[in-house]
Amino acid sequence: MTDGDDLRRKPPHIALFPSAGMGHLTPFLRLAAMLASRSCTITLITANPTVSAAESTHISAFFSAYPRINRLEFETIPYSPTNPTTDDPFFLQFEAINRSVHLLRPLLSSLSPPLSAVVSDFAVASSFGPIANDLSIPTYVVWPSSARFLSLITYLSLSISENSLKFGDENVEIPGLSPIPVSCIPPPVFNPNHLFASILLSNARFFPKAKGLLLNTFDRFESETIDALNNGRVLSCLPPVHPIGPLEPSELEKGHRLPWLDDQNVGSVVYISFGSRTAMSKDQIRELGNGLEISGCAFLWVLKTSKVDTDDNEELQEVLEESFLERTKNRGIVVKEWVKQEEILAHPAIGGFVSHCGWNSVTEAARHGVPVLAWPQHGDQRVNAEAVERAGLGVWVREWGWGGERLVRGEEIGEKVREMMSDRELRNRAREVGEEARKAWELNGSSEKVLMGVIDGLKT
Repeated sequence: MTDGDDLRRKPPHIALFPSAGMGHLTPFLRLAAMLASRSCTITLITANPTVSAAESTHISAFFSAYPRINRLEFETIPYSPTNPTTDDPFFLQFEAINRSVHLLRPLLSSLSPPLSAVVSDFAVASSFGPIANDLSIPTYVVWPSSARFLSLITYLSLSISENSLKFGDENVEIPGLSPIPVSCIPPPVFNPNHLFASILLSNARFFPKAKGLLLNTFDRFESETIDALNNGRVLSCLPPVHPIGPLEPSELEKGHRLPWLDDQNVGSVVYISFGSRTAMSKDQIRELGNGLEISGCAFLWVLKTSKVDTDDNEELQEVLEESFLERTKNRGIVVKEWVKQEEILAHPAIGGFVSHCGWNSVTEAARHGVPVLAWPQHGDQRVNAEAVERAGLGVWVREWGWGGERLVRGEEIGEKVREMMSDRELRNRAREVGEEARKAWELNGSSEKVLMGVIDGLKT
């Protein structure tokens, strides 16, 4: 094809369909903005109502910031299971969306210009993908976690369907990869009737029918796993895996509102956040506060006391002792509000990150070369913590267990925070990860080439 032929080809029209929760919405908003900036016509499908106020606020702000991106709204059918295996509102919303996607068929078929492709969140892939396939629209699936967790779930989905998995084994042996400890598997997966297990495994079984899987990771961060997935060693039936991370922040994420950070020394502040839907017990919150005080480090702590932000009504003084806030007021700040984490991690004052290892948090830390102290709480986070450690970005304290499994004492926390903040070797390794992350998006960088290859393949 000549350069002239390429110039005459039309940019693609791509519809993006996120599911529930900020952890799933954020990568879609970033990807939508990135595709739009590369001359694609973008339609973003939004399901109403959202679970959290943060989702609703960010969606509205996004369309204001990107007026050329089209919005396609649809109302989900209310879902109230009679014998629920979980009360997690986000899992219930995944199911509600899955039960409502048939409403999208006439809306998708009537879009103009016609769609070149749809990009679906993994949690709705098995219901949304067949509709797109029936309309002869290629489907890509966004996997919102690590490549390593993808390899585990795709392998388990096949193994469970063939009744060949032995959970009594100490490790899951996946062809082409180092073993994954069974202890890293999210506990609900052991119950095939659990909604979480059903969502993971049923949607993974759709992946072979997709045109490709889009991952918020990059070659140098998970090279072994990406190679094993793309060489067919994990499963020969999988479509191409496209590492396009770390995804660039959208305009909504720029400009922090915490001037306190500007007054701190370079690399002196430990940042603590456990994501948009992880709430610790009050006892654990207080032990964490004690640990931060014991560490002697300056800190910025984003605190949550409930899974859903609309339920998070307690004042700081109700959760933390007034005496703690008074004693630490000159070297720490605690906030109970949504923050622009990407900008915080980019701030030169940040020297470490105590994280649950939700994948967005991991890739943001990688992007800015910030060392991570991994404290996984649930879901994919143990596998992600392992990926963080293998890449040299951080350390994982395995004996702390899953969130809520045991009460981790302040003395332990303070010691590990102090070790992370004073570990020069870790800081150097994390800085190297950040350099590789930036290279991935330079001209002819690995992630830039992959994303442009996907776009070029959809031009007509």
